[in-house]
Amino acid sequence: MNATTAPAKDANVVGVDLAKSVFQLAVANSAWKVVESHRLTRTQFERWFANRRVSLVVMEACGSAHHWARWLNALGVPVKLLPAAYVRAYVKRNKTDAADACALLEAARCADITPVQIKSIEQQALQGLHRTRSLWQSTRTSRINALRGFCREFGMVIAQGSRLGVEQISRALADPHSAVPALIRRTMQ
Repeated sequence: MNATTAPAKDANVVGVDLAKSVFQLAVANSAWKVVESHRLTRTQFERWFANRRVSLVVMEACGSAHHWARWLNALGVPVKLLPAAYVRAYVKRNKTDAADACALLEAARCADITPVQIKSIEQQALQGLHRTRSLWQSTRTSRINALRGFCREFGMVIAQGSRLGVEQISRALADPHSAVPALIRRTMQ
């Protein structure tokens, strides 16, 4: 654990810059002055919060923020998620994890920034379904054209248009005597 000063058992506000494996914390006192800075792994992060009373945690609303916000709420720690686009304006120097954690503390003081609501597990799952569906829709034409091209390589001409193309490709792949080799047929289905 890297600390700028001796660790305090009670912290007023903690700015947390989340990353994949290491989290940067900026700990502020009641006057919003940064009194500690920590770079912690996930396990250290969990232990750090288990041993302290914190009045507020501020994080950017990004990748794993909703998970950690729910986890901290379960410990009784209030969490404020801020839109990343608004936090960037508060970084005073070069963008580093430590500077981002301090910027979160500054942004948390701004009454004009509307916090992001913490999503429930169900809300995140539904959002994942919507994103997956959108991804599949946006790549549908590309996938159909790729299958049409594979069929053409084996001498089969597939009609233009997605509906008719999918029907013809499906029939060709279902036919055990089609020109498409069995090796690639399973992948194309």
